[in-house]
Amino acid sequence: MKSLWYRSRSDARDDAEASRSLTMPVHTARPPLQQVLQRLALALVVLAVTTLIVYLDSGGYHDNADDGVDLLDSAYYATVTLSTTGYGDITPVSDSARLVNILVITPLRVLFLIILVGTTLEVLTERTRQQVRIHRWRSRIRNHVIVVGYGTKGRHAVETLVGQGVSKERIVVVDAQRKVADMAGDNGLVAVTGDATRSETLMRAEVRTAARVIVAPQRDDTAALVSLTARQLNRRATIVVAAREDENVPLLKQSGADTVITSSSSAGRLLGVAMVSPVVAGTLEDLMTLGSGLDLIERPVTAEEAGRSPRACADLVVAVIRGKDLLNYADPRLDVLRAGDRVITVSRPVQTEAV
Repeated sequence: MKSLWYRSRSDARDDAEASRSLTMPVHTARPPLQQVLQRLALALVVLAVTTLIVYLDSGGYHDNADDGVDLLDSAYYATVTLSTTGYGDITPVSDSARLVNILVITPLRVLFLIILVGTTLEVLTERTRQQVRIHRWRSRIRNHVIVVGYGTKGRHAVETLVGQGVSKERIVVVDAQRKVADMAGDNGLVAVTGDATRSETLMRAEVRTAARVIVAPQRDDTAALVSLTARQLNRRATIVVAAREDENVPLLKQSGADTVITSSSSAGRLLGVAMVSPVVAGTLEDLMTLGSGLDLIERPVTAEEAGRSPRACADLVVAVIRGKDLLNYADPRLDVLRAGDRVITVSRPVQTEAV
């Protein structure tokens, strides 16, 4: 309710516009048949309660057909009253019956009508709820990760991020195809449908407050335009781009990319290694696939490790990030680890016990 109350007209207009292209994570809904049966049961309960109220005060009603009002007459009066038909053959005549009609039966009639048009109200409520969710998400999202392109590269990037502890709530997918964006929503991710080379699309993904942007489209020229647009909108974000050809790497870095991963050359090198030594290729695959056997991770130095040699760590240290320098394991400056260092280690995946 707070999100609805404090929204300005411009915010409401922006949220309505964003709802056309923004896909929020899908919540599990009850089956349609179950919803219909539940509404039918509620309608029958309201009808039964109204019938009972009329029957208990049957002396206060007059039936034009006969003098008395029995249980069948009470049910008939309740039906025509709740459905607003109102034939007028049975009417309340006593003061108590009329008062009950005003204070009790009229609210029950409104409730009965709400149940009958529940489907329409549910659609309107769902639209409002969707806009409220979008408004809350836009106002709270900070330091998130934007993944442009939810193809093979994008999906594996998301899986790796989630495996490294990044919450799905902090990942936003941008893709030009609505079907792909809906698939990302089914996987619990916020998705934006649109052309990522356009500023307005990245703005809907809240690129100004993003911490990292992963660009993984199908074409290198598209990747360059997306990188350029993202860098213009956010100067501090880390931008990682997937490229197909090595010759496009300088152009992508000039467009604002911090790191460029060449998929074709990387795959070619892995194929060459596999031909020479399949075991080495398998080990590299394990290192690149989180949770498959060996994990190559970056983490801060612990208090117990500070002041000790990298070889004394429980994990195999292959490099250390000290300030802006990257020191590999053979660097002579890497004699001891210091507080504030970040180590790149080869470790086994953490196994969690089944509950």
